[in-house]
Order: sequence, then C-alpha cells, then structure tokens
Amino acid sequence: MSDQHYDVLVIGSGGGTKISTPASHLGLKAAIVEKDRLGGTCLNRGCIPSKMLIHAAEVAETISTASRYNLRPKGFEVDFEALVQRVSQTIDDESDSILPGYRKNENLHYYHGEARFVGDRTVSVRGKTLSADKVYIATGSRPRIPHIPGLDKVPFLTSTEALRLEKQPKKMIVVGGGYIATELAYYFSALGTDISMVVRSVLLRPEDAQVRAAFHKAFQRHAKVYHEATVDWVTFENGVYKMAICGEGGLKMELEGDALLIATGVVPNSDNLNLAAAGVETRPDGFIRVDDRLRTTAEGVWALGDVAGNFMFRHSVNLEGEYLFRTTIAEPCDEAIDYGAMPHAVFSSPQVAGVGETEDQLQARGADYVVGFRNYAASAMGMALRSEEGFVKILVNRADRKILGCHIIGHEASVLVHQVITLMQMKGTLDDLLATTFIHPALNEIVRNAARDARAKLQA
Repeated sequence: MSDQHYDVLVIGSGGGTKISTPASHLGLKAAIVEKDRLGGTCLNRGCIPSKMLIHAAEVAETISTASRYNLRPKGFEVDFEALVQRVSQTIDDESDSILPGYRKNENLHYYHGEARFVGDRTVSVRGKTLSADKVYIATGSRPRIPHIPGLDKVPFLTSTEALRLEKQPKKMIVVGGGYIATELAYYFSALGTDISMVVRSVLLRPEDAQVRAAFHKAFQRHAKVYHEATVDWVTFENGVYKMAICGEGGLKMELEGDALLIATGVVPNSDNLNLAAAGVETRPDGFIRVDDRLRTTAEGVWALGDVAGNFMFRHSVNLEGEYLFRTTIAEPCDEAIDYGAMPHAVFSSPQVAGVGETEDQLQARGADYVVGFRNYAASAMGMALRSEEGFVKILVNRADRKILGCHIIGHEASVLVHQVITLMQMKGTLDDLLATTFIHPALNEIVRNAARDARAKLQA
C-alpha cells in the first residue's frame, strides 16, 4: 500500500517536465521526483551554463584575433572568478525559480530525494512510498569515469566541477575528445589556460570524416592534441598533476598541469533505481531498454532522454517528452515516435553542426549520392569574416534529389544548419532549397552555394 497514488509519476526534472507539468494542467494528479537541483542536467550542469561560459570565450577570441581585421586592441584581463560566479548565480536563480511554480500547482506534487523502485509502478522516496498509473523515467546521465591507474587517488574534475571552477588553471590536461571535452577545452583555452588533450582515437569521432579532419587541424590553435593515445598512469603531488601517456606510434611522454579534466562521455543514471523490482530491463551498456514507443519492459513504465540512450540532447528529450505526453496522456494512441531530422551541434571553435547521415555512412550502405560543397571563403560574408577553415557540405540522393545529410564547420554552423533541418523535416528536395531567396550577403548564402554545387554535379 502506497502513501500516495498518482495518475502520473515522473522521475527526473529535466526533460521529464514535458510530461508532469502539462499532465497536471489537464487536471491529472501528477508527481515529480528529483534528487538534485530542479531543471535537470541541461540547466544545472550542462548545455546552458557551458554556453554562457563559452560565449565569454568567443568574445575573448574575437578580441585576440582582431588584428586580422586591422584592429589592434590592447588586450583584455579575465576576471575568471567573477565570470563563473555570475554564470553560476544565474543558473541557480533559474533553478530556484521552478519550485514556487510547483507549489502554486495543486495538481503537481514535488518530492526532493532519490527514487528507488519497490514494486510495479511504485517507488520509495525518503521513506515515502509513491505509486502511479503511469511512470516515466527521465533520470539522465552522469560523467563516465574511465579506468586509469592512479585516477582514484587524485582530485580530478568532471564537466560538473569544471563549470563551477572559480580559479582559472594555468595548465590543464583534458582526457577525452568528444563534444564536452572540445567545448570545455575551448572555453579554458580562449581565456588563457594552456591545454593538452589526450584523445583515445580522434576528436569528434562521430562527425563526418571531412569535418572531423578540418576540426582537428583548426583545433590545434586551442590545444596540443595527442590522438590515438592511452594513459598509463596519473599522479598528483604539491598541486601538480603528472600523466604518462602512450601516443600515436607508441610514443611515450609525460604531461604536467595544475588541473585535470576527465571528459570521456557519460553513463546512464539507471543503476540506483532498483529497476529489477519494477521489471524494467536495461541493455548491456546500462541504458534502459525501450521500444519505438519508449515503452520499457514493464507495463505502464516509459523511459526518455539520456537514460534511454536514443539521443543524448536536450532537444531530443524535449521531443520525447512531448511525444509521450501526447500519445500516452492527452491523445492516447499506438503511434511510434518519429525523430525526424535530428540535428546536433558542437559549440567549440570552430563550431560544428550536422543533420542526417554522414558521407561515411552513405558509403557504407552503398548509397548513390552527390556532394555539394562550398568553403566559407567563397562567399561575400565569408570574405568579410576572413574565413580560412569553414565549409558547408550537403549530401543529396541522386534519384529523388532529397537531402540525406548536411554537415557544417565554421562560424555560426549551429545557426546555418537549421534551414536544412527544416527542409529535411518537410521531406523537401534540393530544388526546394534552391527555390528559396537568400538575403545577400548573409552567411546563409554558403548553404545555397553548396546546393548549387550539388545541382551542377547532378546535371553533369
């Protein structure tokens, strides 16, 4: 017998709020459980604080590179502590503003604590037992800690601590090469920290190979990158980290720094939920097993977001939450989720953005396609920016001229890609893109010019 029974119970206050709040507005009795600060990973220790800090890095980089435009600023000083405190306070205020809204909602009950399943659709939270007709697990993920000899004996940083670090390191060692590692390395580097990156394979491995190669070349200005590297051991003594690595070709070397950031991916927050008690199964990698309707192996229990592992973005969990609210609560139906044209971006320098398949994937499945390509420099705005490394790459199916993918590296890549996202979502063709009038000389013209290149190749 539970202490409280609900129509809807959501575990996790990030993307899960896309279900709990609108359900309560329908008059349903809803509960949300959160063990940390309200707002989830994105607000408190992910995309929002990181982008606020990265914007400061972008401003610093603009000042540092002003001589390219015949400007000679006198440089800048970094009030690192004030920067981090301002961002942290803004984030905390935003998180704190959520609870008063919950308290005004008589249909939504908030429980602060860790939920553990004790039976079918029943959890225990700080001594209280809660049950519900429908349960949604949205507990997210946390930084993955790799096995490195000596790591358990040193005070390393993960992304969580790095975003709150108020003393700027002079020399930082970063282990990892994904989007979290490259974004944070850029942030610290642009503000004056000397960065060494230890990367197991290559930077941004999931990206299109051409983008990946261009990014690796460009990122050398921000960090000394040791790719195809493994870590033999790490120590910390008198404020100094020492790390022995084996780099490309078996080259042995030793790195030193006054800060160590571990950014080697994430693991799902599924291990402390006692899922077995509810009949919820996980995959071998720890992510909760879901079908194409986000149903778990337990009746009346769904999972979404990082813990389900389909996509690891805030925009994807928002889509999942809205889908679940509609298909399981507002307008119940047996409709599979459609992720459509799911995009991504890396807010480093240069920026990277993509949607759809990469050329590597198209080649692997033997697709018949053409590549539309245009460098930033071959455009009016690209010339104004004095771009040396950016490009737009559009992949077009030869038979029906549908766009299969678009991959961009360069200034505002995360913005430029959106017009292609919309086109792909609407099942549009290359001709639809070319029929659009582009503002001259906006940066977006590069996308059109890449499309023109694809058209020329289709006509050849």
